[in-house]
Amino acid sequence: MDDPNITSRKTDHIRINLEKDVLSGLTTGLEKYHFIHQALPEMDLEDVQLGQDIFGREVKIPILISSMTGGTHETGVINRRLAEAAQATGAAMGLGSMRAALVDEDAKHSFMVRDIAPDIFLMANLGAVQLNYGFTVDHCQMIVEMVGADALVLHLNPVQEALQPEGDTRFANLLIKIEHVCKALSVPVVVKEVGWGISEKTARYLADAGVAAIDVAGAGGTSWSQVEMHRINAPRKVEVAAAFRKWGIPTAESIQMARSGAPGLPIFASGGLNNGIDIAKCIALGACLGGLAGKLLQAAVESTEEVAETILQIKEEIQICMFASGASCVGQLQMMTLIKD
Repeated sequence: MDDPNITSRKTDHIRINLEKDVLSGLTTGLEKYHFIHQALPEMDLEDVQLGQDIFGREVKIPILISSMTGGTHETGVINRRLAEAAQATGAAMGLGSMRAALVDEDAKHSFMVRDIAPDIFLMANLGAVQLNYGFTVDHCQMIVEMVGADALVLHLNPVQEALQPEGDTRFANLLIKIEHVCKALSVPVVVKEVGWGISEKTARYLADAGVAAIDVAGAGGTSWSQVEMHRINAPRKVEVAAAFRKWGIPTAESIQMARSGAPGLPIFASGGLNNGIDIAKCIALGACLGGLAGKLLQAAVESTEEVAETILQIKEEIQICMFASGASCVGQLQMMTLIKD
């Protein structure tokens, strides 16, 4: 369970994301889809309602601050800025992987944000594969209670783990353990990828296991194969990581695959989303929330105010997009038909 390199790895990940080109070689696929403009929307802009209920918690705007980081003092500052902005704007938030908080008492503080964000929809986070490395339902419950989370994210990242020198790659017989967590945990379980998408087959497995929602985290944004490539010193291993730059299911396709595989589950969409129109397209394709990471990480390095301003800009883009396409609420947006190139 212990990993002496976890703190330095978290620091590396933040530095690389901020300084290096880590974009996927694929696009999200969202650029192929377009709304049908309604010149006569028959409503006022102020009539557009962005709020919805997610697992009993009101989420005022369909924006998710995607799971990013935690475990160090620097990342704790980032998490608090993100959380403060979420509280101010009504966005939802996912914390980064909390494995560090279970193995290092000093890392816990970096995930503590409830005191400044009492009203947000907040998700704790743990790598699903850790269930094959000694972590249990009790550990999952512990991190949920530690941060006062409304849900737990179990993230899937087989490609990243395979490329990490210290990666955990025992993914066999993991589904039954995810199912056990879903049955025993006190809060809903969300399963997400980290940037390579969820297939229809995987979505079906997850739905059958009792997962409450799926975050597709498709290809088209940050590629963690590229992030890990910048951490590797061995030339041959660098080439292996570089070969996966175009790996994954584009976000637009993954949303539709997940919807087909798990038609009754809420879908969160992330992976390369850049603005409110991207989020609106994801919702029209079948999601209920759109998540961003890289853009908000850049803002969080600056200040809480910069994060809030970025979120409010994205909110305005969603609102105008809905207004100009004739959707007065998120439910109507989900029923929109998009034009595909």
